[in-house]
Amino acid sequence: MALIEPKILKGFRDFLPQAESERKRVQGILEKTFESFGFVPIDTPVLEYTEVLLGKGGGETDKQMYRFRDNGGRDVALRFDLTVPFARFMAAHFHDLYVPFKRYHIAKVFRGENSQRGRYREFTQCDFDTVGVDCASADFEILLVMRESFMRLGVTNIEIRLSHRGIFNRMLESLGLGSSSAAVLRAVDKIKKTGEEEVRSSLREIAGESGASRILDFIRPEASSEETLKKIASLAGGEAEDTLRLSAIFGWAGALGIGDSFTLDPSITRGLDYYTGIVYETFLSDIPAIGSVCSGGRYNDLASLYTRERLPGVGSSIGLDRLLAAMEELGKKTPASSGAAALVFCEDEALLADYHKAASHLRSEGLCAEVYPEAHKQARQFAYAEKKGILFGVFALQAERVTLRDLSTRENLENLSLPEAAALIKKRLSRV
Repeated sequence: MALIEPKILKGFRDFLPQAESERKRVQGILEKTFESFGFVPIDTPVLEYTEVLLGKGGGETDKQMYRFRDNGGRDVALRFDLTVPFARFMAAHFHDLYVPFKRYHIAKVFRGENSQRGRYREFTQCDFDTVGVDCASADFEILLVMRESFMRLGVTNIEIRLSHRGIFNRMLESLGLGSSSAAVLRAVDKIKKTGEEEVRSSLREIAGESGASRILDFIRPEASSEETLKKIASLAGGEAEDTLRLSAIFGWAGALGIGDSFTLDPSITRGLDYYTGIVYETFLSDIPAIGSVCSGGRYNDLASLYTRERLPGVGSSIGLDRLLAAMEELGKKTPASSGAAALVFCEDEALLADYHKAASHLRSEGLCAEVYPEAHKQARQFAYAEKKGILFGVFALQAERVTLRDLSTRENLENLSLPEAAALIKKRLSRV
């Protein structure tokens, strides 16, 4: 029988233990951050009816869906984000939930797009949303969660750029371009990737030379967020609920002493059609080329596809894969480790019960410990511990006394009780 080549689809990846351990570490920090703000976890199916997913992604996203007919002839597709399935989830379970409902969801999504650094066809999103209220406080809390998530990960040099779709749409209406808003927004959304001249060319086809110039003037930030807000309010026809909401958000950020983290940038539009209000993207000041690592906004009409209940929402999504690539480049990645603090060496298979007893005691003390399963030469067991990043070796002796070896310094600590060995491991781990 011919061997099957162990190849993998383009844009998809395997994760070796070191990489997956880092992913789990970062996910754990994010989960604790989300929960500290009162967000609760949910999950939804990877596969949905295509009609559920179509219609609100818009443009390129619909074209990038992995869509097929299953064995029952049903038209199905893999989810391309977590927001649209969440809208379906809320419509299906509205009467079983409470509002405002604050959820987080960390899971894989799929898009058939070109692969690039930190961007793949199968990738993990970390979403957090508040549904059931439409107010500045809910918008501001999402911004706080975004900022706090990066602070807890040790990625502190960030800039969160935000704008408001409502102000942009009012400006387009004043130009007679209300019916072309989706095309304009998608063109503007590409400005940081393609540059102003290419965007001007796209806008010229939609709005003419004068309209293109007016739009580019609108999205060009001024020297401060305050000046930018004053300009876009004027170009949109004056103050309204949308400009007052942004003013409140910047005021609260200043009151909390975190105003430097946020910048009003009218060029932030987000390419997806379902956003209706505030929109935002997060950039790492030390690696601007990697693009936004956390983005989102307000979507007040998304659930209307599935229910007559009014379910306004606001949320954001962290692209885990792009974030991990950035953290590695920034040197924020943790050293390789198996997760096990100690390896109990196997020198005599007749003593395996004692070895497992020693490991069980260490685990009861809150440590990670494992037993080498066979009585091989010590050199082989040392090599195993080194490759897994295990920090301590335990050599079990009679009468429940052990020798503890610090594998990083080669120091032996002999004739210890198991509680003494556990205490020493904990003490040394606290210094790492």
